[in-house]
Amino acid sequence: MKIGILGGTFDPIHLGHLRTAEEIGEKMRLDKVYLIPSALPPHKSGKPVTPFYHRLAIARLAIGNSSILEVLDLEGKRDGLSYSIETLKELHSMFRPGDDFFFILGMDAFLEITTWKEYQNLFNYAHFVIIRRPGFQTEKIDVLLSGLGTKVKQTDLADVFLMPSGKRLMIKETTLMDISSTGIRKMLSQGKSIRFLVPEPVRDYILKKGLYRSYADHL
Repeated sequence: MKIGILGGTFDPIHLGHLRTAEEIGEKMRLDKVYLIPSALPPHKSGKPVTPFYHRLAIARLAIGNSSILEVLDLEGKRDGLSYSIETLKELHSMFRPGDDFFFILGMDAFLEITTWKEYQNLFNYAHFVIIRRPGFQTEKIDVLLSGLGTKVKQTDLADVFLMPSGKRLMIKETTLMDISSTGIRKMLSQGKSIRFLVPEPVRDYILKKGLYRSYADHL
């Protein structure tokens, strides 16, 4: 199987997340793309985050009856901070040895990967699919990769690189949607409509539970 992994705080999940997962699933011909909400995101340590059970429920509502997207509650069942390396190790223990994992993340997140726990070890467990951000020039990727502290080889394809582990690092484009969780939280705190920014079941849940009424709580 070819398995995609898209993790995130998802506070809240929105159509931008879903389109990224859907389009990468199609482009990479993945059998499944798992959305994995982060229970205690290390990069937000000390900052207020909506309770995990709400974010998990919202993610499940968001995917509806999708045949390719699925939500996995892995990090909510572990103690302590939610580290990607631990999630990847757990996924490997759940699936067959021959299954391939594709770790999906945005360019901005990848630029900070050297701050992640055991970041070099991540490339032993999954291929990386990096979503190109607007204005990012491919030529600059060499500078970025040289800072990983490991030997990365350029392949015959401009946007595909080979890690020492044999895993690939690929740069892909998806439909650009100017939507952010931060913006959605701010709009809700101001009493503005978020219709067409999130799936309707997600909007209904947020309004019913009274989430994000105070933007200051998430600064």
